[in-house]
Order: sequence, then structure tokens, then C-alpha cells
Amino acid sequence: MWTWLLERMLSGLVRQGTLILHMPDGKTQRLGDGGPPKVEVSLTDPALPRRLVLNPDMALGEGYMDGTVVIENDDLYGMLSLLLANAAVAPRNWREWTMKLHRLMRWVEQFNPADRSKRNVAHHYDLSGELYDLFLDEDRQYSCAYFRQADYTLEEAQSAKKHHIAKKLLIEPGMTVLDIGCGWGGLALTLARDYGARVLGVTLSEEQHKVAVQRARDAGLEDQVEFRLCDYRSVSGQFDRVVSVGMFEHVGVPQYRTYFRTVHDRLAPDGIALIHTIGRPTPPGATSPWITKYIFPGGYCPSLSETMAAMEKEHLYEADVEIWRLHYAETLRNWYDRFMANIDEAKALYDERFCRMWRYYLIASELTFRHNNQCVFQIQLAHKQDAVPLTRDYLYADVAERSEQAQRRAAE
Repeated sequence: MWTWLLERMLSGLVRQGTLILHMPDGKTQRLGDGGPPKVEVSLTDPALPRRLVLNPDMALGEGYMDGTVVIENDDLYGMLSLLLANAAVAPRNWREWTMKLHRLMRWVEQFNPADRSKRNVAHHYDLSGELYDLFLDEDRQYSCAYFRQADYTLEEAQSAKKHHIAKKLLIEPGMTVLDIGCGWGGLALTLARDYGARVLGVTLSEEQHKVAVQRARDAGLEDQVEFRLCDYRSVSGQFDRVVSVGMFEHVGVPQYRTYFRTVHDRLAPDGIALIHTIGRPTPPGATSPWITKYIFPGGYCPSLSETMAAMEKEHLYEADVEIWRLHYAETLRNWYDRFMANIDEAKALYDERFCRMWRYYLIASELTFRHNNQCVFQIQLAHKQDAVPLTRDYLYADVAERSEQAQRRAAE
């Protein structure tokens, strides 16, 4: 019965391309239109058909990790591309009942008081620092880079991201900045070193805090940058600027009002805040159960509608909203290529199953941005509507200047 149900489910999903599926009982199913791309997969565990029908995201991810979902030539990228590209255009009812269940459960899964938030953060961010050195840029930026030019290296794109954010914050020397979820400290150190700001960075990750403190010491910026191992909700006082990059995804829907109330209260009357988060250009949804279990417990990428609803109730003025589309897909592709170039070192740190999990995470994330329209929101907030210039020209003044210089050189 489960084999038949799985075939029915997949026949409704795979309409473009070809999926050749070898079932545990020896039967072979050929699904799709017969055209490219073609992917061949073998299921070697008799329990997989049932698990894939009942919880496809979890079963597929775990099956790959365990080696019971065997892909010809280990073409994980090809298999996930085929499935996600078809899912993007498939009728939503093919797995709607499972998604409804996950949406019902998200208030439980995303209830993140301070103690649970710390455990969730430790699950991912307190992994060995050596692991992150294998695939991140030198500044350890673990959020979407900004490929202002298509030929940027990862280092150049991550630097462009930081400076783009600094411009939106209109940082001036001596300003105080609260960095909520400061990671390994790269943005805070940039704002202090290049813009003269005084920064307080907060994180719940003991590993990140240790590294950030040492980086500030090594850079001679201890008098300008302080890193605290604490929850953002415990910070007091007001700051000229508030910034949060790649942290809002870990807040959880039940805490949205608390989060934006904190931003409101910590932001000075003439201040500017910038929230940078992965989001979805669709109605509210649910996090993949595989991602929740193995990668980001308590995590969720919000829709713009539910984010704005929380902001509005906390009386914050949305000065600007910018949508980054494929920048994160390119970022993840860079991370994956670097990870695979160092796969032997990763296996030495952990094991084969962990590396298969990490491959699945990086590829599935990249393809979700490419095929399922996931994006990044940069939301600029203030108490006053005239806190920032009325046009975006101030963000691109250097670009305009370089263009004028190039035109003058061409004319000469």
C-alpha cells in the first residue's frame, strides 16, 4: 500500500524531467515526462515508502544521511533540483495536509524563551569553530552576502553586505550601536574600525562570544566594542542604532512582538534600526521538520505580512524595505563549493553522516532560494519618518561617482 501511495504522490509532483525510482521491493517506477534532467534513485530501506508518504521532508533528508536513499553518482544536487523545481509549480494539495500539521505545531516548536533560545543556538553555532573555517569567508560572515557585481568573490560580497548595512544605518563616529545576534563579531568590528562607532554585540553562542572577544582584543578595539554572552531581551539603555543580521530567523513567531518591542525601546528617538532576515514572499508557512530537527531548532523564515504586523503594533516606522532575491543562493553555492573542497577535514572533525547532513543542508537551502522564491528582507526602521533621506541615492553615491569618473575618462 505504501509503495502505491508513494508512487501516486510522486506522479502528482514530478511532471517535468525524469525520476527513475527503484523501490525496496524491487519494483522500478519511471516518473515525469521522460525529458531531462534525469535522476535515478534507489530506496534500500523497506520503511522508506511509508515514511516518505507521511513526512516527506524528514524521510528524504534522513534517508540521504543514513545512506538508504541512494542517488546515482551521488547527484544530490540533481535530485533536489528536480524535486524542488517541480514542487514550485505543482498543485499545492500534494502535501498540503502535512504542511497544515506543521503550521499548527509551529507555536509549540517556536516558543523560544531565553533558556530554550540558548539551547537552540548551541545546537548549531557552538559546533567546532574549525568547521566554519572550512567554508565561510575570512570574516566568518554566516549570512547572505551582497553580490553587487556578479564576479565578486565571497570575501568581496560579504564585505559589500556589511558596508551596505552601514550605509543604511547612516553611521557616524561616536554613535552607539546595539548588534543583536552579533555572531563572531565581524559586523561590529567593521562598524567600529571603519565608521568609528561604539558597539555592543550580544550573542547566546559561547563559541561565537569567545571568538568575538578575542578578535576585538587582537584588533585593538576593546575600547570601542563590547561583546556580551546574553539574551537580547536582557539589554537595557538606548542606542543611536540597532542592527540585527541573520538573527530574526531564530526569534520564533510567538516572540515577534517582544522582539520589536525591544528594538523600539532600545532605539533612541532619532535612531535607525536595520533588520536583515531570510523571509518568504508567500503567506505564513512552516519550517521543514528536517531543518528543525537537525539544523536550526526553533527556527522559522517569516513572511513579510506577519513581520510587518508585529512591527506595526510596536509603533515602528518602516522607512525602507529591500528584497534580496538570488544573493543567498549564490552565497550558499560558494559555501558548498568551499565545504566540498575541504570535505576530508570535515570528516576528520565529525563523521561521514554529519558531512552528508551538511551537504544536504547547504544544497537544499541553495535550491530553496532558486526554486521556491525564498528571499532576504532588509527592513529599515525608525521612530520618525524623516530619520533617513527620502530617496535611496545616499546608498549609491560612490557608484554614481565612479560612473561619472569612468565617463570622463572615456570622453578624454
